Amino acid sequence: MIYLGADKDKVGFGSCQVHTKSKYKQLKITAMGTIKQGILGGFSGKVGTVIGGNWKVIDYMRGKAASVSNPKTEAQLDQRARFGAALKFLQPLTPFLRIGFKNYAVKMTAFNSAMSYNLNNALSGSYPDYFIDFPSALVSRGSLPGALNPQIQSSNPGQVDFTWEDNSQDSTANTFDKVILVILNPAKQKAITIIGGNERSACAQAIEVPSTFAGDEVQCYISFQNANQSILSNSVYAGSVNVYD
Repeated sequence: MIYLGADKDKVGFGSCQVHTKSKYKQLKITAMGTIKQGILGGFSGKVGTVIGGNWKVIDYMRGKAASVSNPKTEAQLDQRARFGAALKFLQPLTPFLRIGFKNYAVKMTAFNSAMSYNLNNALSGSYPDYFIDFPSALVSRGSLPGALNPQIQSSNPGQVDFTWEDNSQDSTANTFDKVILVILNPAKQKAITIIGGNERSACAQAIEVPSTFAGDEVQCYISFQNANQSILSNSVYAGSVNVYD
């Protein structure tokens, strides 16, 4: 129980009562939240229509979701279609995106950062046929110089070959930067990745892919990460290729 004085801003919790000159009102409140740092600290759980929690040492509160009488308005269906297209592209890459977008995971997860970028920059089409434009998409993001003139081919069973030009003399690039390669198979919703591959100056690397990829069209991306793994480049779309069958 919580007792509120009618004339004074005093509150008593539990069995504690605060008497005022006039009668107090008795309110029954159901509370499920837990306060761990006193009245000025954050709380976790639900109190009335407010939900509290903590994520990455950040206390937050949000309103309880309201009941929606019509969950299928045109605007809601359009938004779901947009998210669905981006999710279909990103979901097979989920573990990789924790690295690819790690420097942009500010008050959000790396996956959500990738979702935000690609929704705003790579979504094409119109309702209900939204899709991700592969050349416009990013699977990694950063300030390191990217790959120069990447090329791909698949001339051996179960293998995709990447080549690029050495631009280690450019800006903040370095000959010891390590290549990052991504092969996405949209038809099978699977991805093959290499992190910390050959050095930038090597200008080539091959990736083995599952035999089940034979004949499938795959989408290929390349980026770089510096030697101490603190900075990445924006990914560059290397193109699509049918895996040698």
